[in-house]
Amino acid sequence: MEKLSIIGCGTMGHSIALSAAWAGLNVKVVGVNEEDLKRADKGLHNKIEVMVENELFSEREGQEIRSRITLLTSLQEAVEDATFIIEAIPEVLEMKHRFYQELEQLIGEDVVIASNTSGFTPTSLAEKALHPERFIVTHYWNPAHLIPLVEVVKGEKTNQETIDRAMLFMKRMNKQPIFLNKEIPGFIGNRLQYALFREAQALLDQGVATKEDIDAAVTYSIGRRLPITGPLMTADMGGLDVFSAISNYLFEGLSTAKKSGSVLTGLVEEGKLGDKSGEGFYQWDEAASGKINREREKTLIHFLKLDRERKL
Repeated sequence: MEKLSIIGCGTMGHSIALSAAWAGLNVKVVGVNEEDLKRADKGLHNKIEVMVENELFSEREGQEIRSRITLLTSLQEAVEDATFIIEAIPEVLEMKHRFYQELEQLIGEDVVIASNTSGFTPTSLAEKALHPERFIVTHYWNPAHLIPLVEVVKGEKTNQETIDRAMLFMKRMNKQPIFLNKEIPGFIGNRLQYALFREAQALLDQGVATKEDIDAAVTYSIGRRLPITGPLMTADMGGLDVFSAISNYLFEGLSTAKKSGSVLTGLVEEGKLGDKSGEGFYQWDEAASGKINREREKTLIHFLKLDRERKL
């Protein structure tokens, strides 16, 4: 059994830790300082409370899950007996390189280093490493304790043992790991997500429909069937001849924009950054944000329950 340590206790770090603890694993999580740990502790408390309310487990089980997570500020203490380390620090390549150089001085060469990066390739992450063969990407999706997918990505020098250990460990954490045969920017999930986002921006920029109707076109159609059938299985069910014919004439008119659309660019330049600033495509206040987040959590928990029922 791998001994897990997570570096970074922010949004993703403590959420990954919760996922591991829910699977019965003990996990050490490192934060920058005591304030960092307090935020992580509050995040864990709130998430466990929601999961108890939605009957994913009992209050007693929630307490047991929380007891498996140890929050620390000492990197050396956190990794002294680790065999598998997940790095979830900010997405700054130079910062990650500096951290890996420090980390490799504290651990044995057989310890796996997995990054939760959502964009950097494992080859670029490991380019200054002493042992690049033990570097791999395990990209969790936010919120990591509720979304099953983990994208496992090898680098040019990643060895097979590291791949096998990562895939096995993700399954042990009750995740749904997918393996990329080659590293590619954005991996799979973000490439699909941003292809949809690019077309949504193009439709909005062209005035084809309101933002509300563009969003509704997804949530009330493909969004309803995507939890069961992905794009390729959907094509099989609809008939590949039909999907091929539509692709042949529709692809010519789809957006090929290389940068953000004009509406999005304008909003960012005005400091309208969405939920975090109170305004973006939509207006946000504490009540609106809380309502949408609760609805999203409830829906994700619903599908998580279905996933677990299928495995029984």
